[in-house]
Amino acid sequence: FPTVMAPWRPAGGRGIPFLAFPPEVRKVIYTTNSLESVNAQLRKIIKTRGHFPSDEAATTLLWLALRKITSDWHRAAHDWKAAM
Repeated sequence: FPTVMAPWRPAGGRGIPFLAFPPEVRKVIYTTNSLESVNAQLRKIIKTRGHFPSDEAATTLLWLALRKITSDWHRAAHDWKAAM
């Protein structure tokens, strides 16, 4: 697959550490739909808040948001236990 390999050659070994993970972990890492959903929800929360008086306030808001987001999850990703 020359078209696929062409971008990898100049990158050197930067993509190789990803391949060192077992297949179960790689599958969880590259399932981007759930990650993009979490990122979108976090961006929305940050955007509506505007600014933060300190780093601790921002961290607390993100932690609370992640607790709320993950409370809606009813089932884990396929092969999640194997990845853990």
